[in-house]
Amino acid sequence: MAKANKKQALGRGLSALLKDTTDINSVSDKNADKLVGNIIEIELDSIDVNPYQPRTYFDEEALRELASSIRELGVIQPITVRKVNNTFQLVSGERRFRASKLVGNKTIPAYIRIANDQEMLEMALVENIQRKNLDPIEVALSYQRLIDEIQLTQEELSVRVGKKRSTVTNYLRLLKLDPILQTGMRDGFISMGHGRALINVESSEDQLTIYEKILREKLSVRQTEELVKNLKSGSVAKPKKKALPKYIKESLPEINSYFGHKIDVTVNTKGKGKISIPFHSQEDFERIKNLLK
Repeated sequence: MAKANKKQALGRGLSALLKDTTDINSVSDKNADKLVGNIIEIELDSIDVNPYQPRTYFDEEALRELASSIRELGVIQPITVRKVNNTFQLVSGERRFRASKLVGNKTIPAYIRIANDQEMLEMALVENIQRKNLDPIEVALSYQRLIDEIQLTQEELSVRVGKKRSTVTNYLRLLKLDPILQTGMRDGFISMGHGRALINVESSEDQLTIYEKILREKLSVRQTEELVKNLKSGSVAKPKKKALPKYIKESLPEINSYFGHKIDVTVNTKGKGKISIPFHSQEDFERIKNLLK
């Protein structure tokens, strides 16, 4: 009962308050103090989602758990919205917004702000970096957006997000990794520590080779760092291709001539092998397909 009374008191006079402030679009407008900076109950249907949301994935199970908490305790921490003409746009708190809709709530407590697009982007990015469990690549991408779109230096960025400059730099360097490794980090197959070790490998091919070895042998970060160190020092020899048998060597010129390309042939220790036929366009593919008929 106490919770219901508290919610009712919070929302009392909302319609009159919003009606009186439809023309408020800056903090200097008349009656702005009645709305901006206050926490009021807003109808969920009157809120547009944030187009600058850096998070691209919302875990459904985590949303259901949050929804269950909201059903029992209500929304403890208000979301933040900005006023845009006669509507509101979500700045931060999309998980609470989504979870509230999930349990069938009609309103949600919201902290009202007025911000331009640049300020909104910065608020959304910084709020997500500080409060959400983003994966390392999402954090890195958020940092990069702040640098590119808000025109911040790494030093200014470190102050805004409350992190050491070296921490910011380490995240940004992850974006130099091969996209396959970035995806692996986002999916949780490797950690940021693995990624930081692999940054020191210049060749994408070598990065991918080590990445496959990490997954196959379940290497720790320390083992990965040692592997990278040995690779850079030259103490790890790259596997040599097995010499082709004589019967293949003698046949290769004829096969290459037939297909019009240099054909790649590999053979393992048991004598089993693979023939790879390259093509350079759709037309080339169709030509080779006809040769195989």
